[in-house]
Amino acid sequence: MKKFLKILMVVVLIALFGWVVYYLYNQTKKDPIVYDTETPEVTNIIKKTVATGSVVPRKEIQIKPQESGIITEIYVEPGDEVKKGDLIAKIQIIPEMVQVNNAESNLKKADINYKNAQIEYKRKTELYNTGVIPESEYLEEKLRFETAQADKEGAESHLQLIKEGVTKNMGNQTNTLIRSTITGMVLDVPVKEGNSVIKSNTFNDGTTVAIVADMNKMIFQGKVDETEVGKINDGMQLLLSIGAIEDEKYEAELEFIAPKGVEENGAIQFEIKAAVNLKDGQFIRAGYSATADIVLDRRDSVIAIKEKLITFNNDSAFIEVETEPQVFEKKNIQTGLSDGINIEVVEGVTKEDKIKVPKG
Repeated sequence: MKKFLKILMVVVLIALFGWVVYYLYNQTKKDPIVYDTETPEVTNIIKKTVATGSVVPRKEIQIKPQESGIITEIYVEPGDEVKKGDLIAKIQIIPEMVQVNNAESNLKKADINYKNAQIEYKRKTELYNTGVIPESEYLEEKLRFETAQADKEGAESHLQLIKEGVTKNMGNQTNTLIRSTITGMVLDVPVKEGNSVIKSNTFNDGTTVAIVADMNKMIFQGKVDETEVGKINDGMQLLLSIGAIEDEKYEAELEFIAPKGVEENGAIQFEIKAAVNLKDGQFIRAGYSATADIVLDRRDSVIAIKEKLITFNNDSAFIEVETEPQVFEKKNIQTGLSDGINIEVVEGVTKEDKIKVPKG
């Protein structure tokens, strides 16, 4: 029995040794690493920065009443096209009682002076016609009478203007009719019939009756971080992406960069404005949020490769070019503009080269 156990142990040891040898042999026979390759391509390299903001009309006007009162009629709705001078709304003037009382008092005084001057003028006219008084005295009385007459008419017009917002001498002109001051589209009518409105004065901006804008001239208003503002200049081209309009790009031209930044969330932001170039038939609603790609530099139709294929060492750049199947040679190249993914190769490669793709 002991002899059998010894023989079994020897067999097990031999088998274990054989398995270890076989395992180590297989480990040394691993498949060689096969590297993928890529070839350069001719493409456009665009270096850009991003600004966020919104698209708004260049000219947006708030229409306000010339007199305080109550809205009696509204003639437009949001979305309507209007021309300069078109009716927006009509108001009924509600005069202040103090102003009315003062105007009525001034009219009574002017009427008394007028009647007195009229009597005196009539008397002096008869005396002048009979040769009792000289012409100079007559002309002086005539001037006094005409002045009293003008004062009375002015007091009447003032009272009528306070009560009705218009006088008989104004013709078609009236402060009770609110008209558009520009040609464009009505964006909003924030008041309703029956609302009280007040005119602009020293202490109040006045009530906005309607907002009208020229929708054919739109601009992009956005913010750029202080780290990027030094790289942009007036006249640079922008590509706008509007969240509400998919698969559509709009071109714009940078025309304003704020000279002073504003702190937002701990970072300094500079306002920018760019004129949007709308094609015939294109329409953008006011207030759309948008993202602008500002083109800092670009190269068109240049040889480029993926930046991950390059090994950088100090100021030098290297790639590995396949000379034979899975045999690579290190090669120095000169690079140009990069967009963060692709990089321009100025010198060192051709379109036929096969470049080694590093593992990992």
